Amino acid sequence: MKKILITLITAWSALLIAGEPATVDMQLKQVTKHVYFVEGEPGIATDNQGFISKGGVIVTGGGVVIFDALGTPALSELLLEKIRTKTDEPIVRVIVSHYHADHIYGLQVFEDLDAEILAPTGAEKYLASEHAMERLEDRRFTLDPWVNEDTRLVYPDRYLGEGTTFSLGDVDFIVTVVGKAHSDGDLTLYVMPDRVLFSGDIIFEGRVPFLGDASTRNWVKVLERMEKEQLVALIPGHGGVAENPNEAIRLTRRYLTYLRGHMAAAVDEFIPFDEAYAEIDWSEFDHLPAFEETNRRNAYQVYLSMESEMLER
Repeated sequence: MKKILITLITAWSALLIAGEPATVDMQLKQVTKHVYFVEGEPGIATDNQGFISKGGVIVTGGGVVIFDALGTPALSELLLEKIRTKTDEPIVRVIVSHYHADHIYGLQVFEDLDAEILAPTGAEKYLASEHAMERLEDRRFTLDPWVNEDTRLVYPDRYLGEGTTFSLGDVDFIVTVVGKAHSDGDLTLYVMPDRVLFSGDIIFEGRVPFLGDASTRNWVKVLERMEKEQLVALIPGHGGVAENPNEAIRLTRRYLTYLRGHMAAAVDEFIPFDEAYAEIDWSEFDHLPAFEETNRRNAYQVYLSMESEMLER
């Protein structure tokens, strides 16, 4: 009876908060004893009702920890319904890997449940920017009715400038703050007893990453460190669960290194971007999801960053 009542309340709150419930296929998949996740479809931010990223769920015995809050309030309400089929434990904490729209617009659902929200230092730069509100206004148009006038930016309760550890129930966690990599601030969450790493958008499994304004120089260094971990599973922000974590890490690192190498050579030789891009052999990556949508923009971003790095020499 208690579970039925909770489910009804959750469904009713979805109508009030999200405007219209999400109707996507969302499966809560178990990875290890404590760890679950839901996985969106590959694509651009407005595909699949905004469900293109992952949300992590760790059931500790003393409360639930969420990793990332998906791209709309409606999606987080649907995630909450799925969680309630597994446990009645309260949502205690939400760890945000980084402040990009497809990971944060569901935060208000968990804020309304009094969950503590933690995010990496650097997120405050995004929240203070005009871009944050511009992106929200854009999503209110392109993802209406799932992102609408009731959707708000949620500020974290704490910014993490350094890594930290914490325990909840019978689970120990390690939060690693990697600094400016994919975004202005990124972090990962390691579930110690299960040896599972939630990597956010530092690693993309089987697809081309979106670089945005990333520091690819730092990103590559972070990936090199990650390759040394002994993981059971790696759950990236996009794409499937990496049962061979090192291969997933290597693919992302190889792509970034390839971009950096070719764009650096073009900058050193003063070759215009369009000419350099046209001459590059993309056959190693052009079959991957999101290549057509993101690769040219990624390459141009790296080209500009290599120009900046050249001036630093």
